[in-house]
Amino acid sequence: QVQLVESGGGSVQAGGSLRLSCVGSGYPGRYCMGWFRQAPGKEREGVARVYIGSENIEYADSVKGRFTISQDYANAKKTLTLEMNSLKPEDTAMYYCAANAVCDYTESGRLSPANFAYWGQGTQVTVSS
Repeated sequence: QVQLVESGGGSVQAGGSLRLSCVGSGYPGRYCMGWFRQAPGKEREGVARVYIGSENIEYADSVKGRFTISQDYANAKKTLTLEMNSLKPEDTAMYYCAANAVCDYTESGRLSPANFAYWGQGTQVTVSS
């Protein structure tokens, strides 16, 4: 059974940084893993995703240059980290880690939540102005 556990959320002032971590377990081989976020009253949106074990990384335009996704897949438990810098109030949201057996490489599907089958419980990020 696939399990994803996020940690590292919190509150920070605009311009600050936070690091989110996700530990995934229960699935063999390489997987597509990503970070998503959902602000109150808004749809869930993709932030970044990577095919574990590769350099194939996708970022949402809104976070390019500010957020960096990294991976550690040496152990059975795969860790996905999201470094968030230059945070803005509009980055405030619940952040979720997600995984799927394959990555979608289409323009419309690469960061679509619909293409991820497994989800963590989420961790809150709040950025104040």
